[in-house]
Amino acid sequence: MGRTKIVGPAGRFGARYGATLRKRVALIERKMKSKHRCPFCYSLVKMKRLSIGVWQCPKCEKIFAGGAWVPKTVVGKTLAPEEEKLAKGRIVPGTRPKEE
Repeated sequence: MGRTKIVGPAGRFGARYGATLRKRVALIERKMKSKHRCPFCYSLVKMKRLSIGVWQCPKCEKIFAGGAWVPKTVVGKTLAPEEEKLAKGRIVPGTRPKEE
């Protein structure tokens, strides 16, 4: 697998596809292959990507849905507290929150 210091994992493309696209691919692949926290066991491990949006924790073997390139998306991080409230029964689905 071809690699270079500057472009990293995108070095396998050589001089093809343009510098900007190679840099973008390198950034995505670095994020994808870095360590992420498991939403079930909270361990910081390298998640295994089974397919687009499907991830598996190597420690607890749980399979869960996430983003295409990272296990937890920005929208998922934003909605996590609401999901927790919903799971604990503090809010009822289909009702509006009280205005303060």
